[in-house]
Amino acid sequence: MTKPRVSRQVKIGGFGNIEAVTLGGGLAPVIQTMWKDPLSLSDLDSPEGIILRIRELGKMGCGLLRFAVPDLESAEVLGNLASMVSMPLVADIHFDYRIALRCLDFPIAKLRINPGNIGPYGAKSTRQKIDAILSRAAANFRPIRIGVNAGSLPLDLRRRVDEGALDCAEALVIAAERETAVFDEFGFPDILVSMKASSIADTIRANRLFSERSDVPLHVGVTEAGPLIAGVVRNTAAIVALLEDGIGDTIRVSLSDTMEREIIAGREILLAACDMAGEKPDPSGQGGIRIVSCPRCGRCGFDTHGFTERWQSRFYAMDKNITVAIMGCEVNGPGEARHADLGITGAGEKVLIFRKGKVIRTIDAAEADAAFEEELKKL
Repeated sequence: MTKPRVSRQVKIGGFGNIEAVTLGGGLAPVIQTMWKDPLSLSDLDSPEGIILRIRELGKMGCGLLRFAVPDLESAEVLGNLASMVSMPLVADIHFDYRIALRCLDFPIAKLRINPGNIGPYGAKSTRQKIDAILSRAAANFRPIRIGVNAGSLPLDLRRRVDEGALDCAEALVIAAERETAVFDEFGFPDILVSMKASSIADTIRANRLFSERSDVPLHVGVTEAGPLIAGVVRNTAAIVALLEDGIGDTIRVSLSDTMEREIIAGREILLAACDMAGEKPDPSGQGGIRIVSCPRCGRCGFDTHGFTERWQSRFYAMDKNITVAIMGCEVNGPGEARHADLGITGAGEKVLIFRKGKVIRTIDAAEADAAFEEELKKL
């Protein structure tokens, strides 16, 4: 990554039992994801499963976790969950400003709102609603992300885009600048902005244009990016391009897939950006574990796909700066992966575990996971 753009710093959390996360100011981008399921009051009857999963997401490298809050019931549930975990939780709110006000009664660390859909732009009632949100957020020291999406532009901008009088990227920037102007007029500095489109080009251009005009921290990613493979490709193309320009204080890889895979994709994108820039990963962040695995072919003597699937989430939850190799045969085993801190491959009914290209154990296939775990703990 090139030298980051100089954006203002915004602190999220850091009160009660909530961890503090600081964005902007040239710090490494923070990875976030979004909870995939709706919240209901029944979740509070036995919240242990949700709490455990939130903790596991944190171990994998998630710094912020956002929840959709479409109604007051969801606000109550999220507010109670926020008091049970240390990760900063974020409320994503549309349309009803009362939901935002209720969320601010709880230790919810940040709000994400789209002011453009809390009533029509410029209406007096809309400004009153936004002012009410800002007043309470300021009193409770809660930052707000202004989220502008291509699919929910203000009507006047949408009309101009449809007529060909304005391109989508410029419309996203205009919408964001309208809202930041309201926040500036109110004297509310603790804001972030996101401008997302399903188009890679529009996403990149909007963020570049905005970054030239403002020091507000930017959350970047491609919205509605699609299923796993398509979504990772599209997000990588946009996010890496922006990171190369020093743009991006927090990222989300939006996928029609699990939260865990969104986090893994985010970590790998940040690592790839560092590789391209010849830089090392931020030492203050999550461990830089790297998985090297062969794609498998007719020579395969070890089930690389199954082993990788079983171990992937555990690898990314480890705070280790190591390279792990999962190789399918002796051809692509210790020799080609001799740089790995720990590796595993197979030949017939036997499995080989190697370190820095040297075989250290030969075991039966049934013992592979247990033996690998023993060696991993030694690193």
